[in-house]
Amino acid sequence: MKHPPETSTARVFFALWPTDEERGQLAAWQAPLKKLCGGRAMRGETLHNTLAFIGNVELYGLEVLQLAAQEVGGEGFELCFDEARYWGHNHIVYAAPRQMPQQLAQLAGALEQRLTAHRFKLDRRDYQPHVTLLRNAHWSDTPLPAMQPVCWQVGDFALVQSVPRDGLTDYRVLARFPLGSGSG
Repeated sequence: MKHPPETSTARVFFALWPTDEERGQLAAWQAPLKKLCGGRAMRGETLHNTLAFIGNVELYGLEVLQLAAQEVGGEGFELCFDEARYWGHNHIVYAAPRQMPQQLAQLAGALEQRLTAHRFKLDRRDYQPHVTLLRNAHWSDTPLPAMQPVCWQVGDFALVQSVPRDGLTDYRVLARFPLGSGSG
């Protein structure tokens, strides 16, 4: 019996997508944190900061997502990840900024507003910028050790597709949306 053709949906999200260098700097946090907390390190090439998780959408919906993203304004900014933290409810160690830049809060809010206006359903929770470093980790409420800060120069955001491959998940950047320079 033949399997049906490729699915007519895509699993997608919007993210801040770092450069290879920025990703490498964050990946350097993983080995010392894994020694402390155990768990499974995320592959370096997959490290990112999710802005809005969409989930599965019909393929024709990708065009609507891109239109919604093009309606989002915002300025470029610097985002510094300077703390390692632990979420006990899902056993994740992640990188986080001590201070969220105002431009990031505005970008996340504007993106949520435009997606909602285009009838996409989103989780209703406070936005917490983070990069997942380890899954299945175990730690206490004790603060994790200080790490070397990693700062990104954010000049755009991306629509990304999760693509299962050989038991892993790859991420494919489908489109990028530039942010302004703040001069206008």
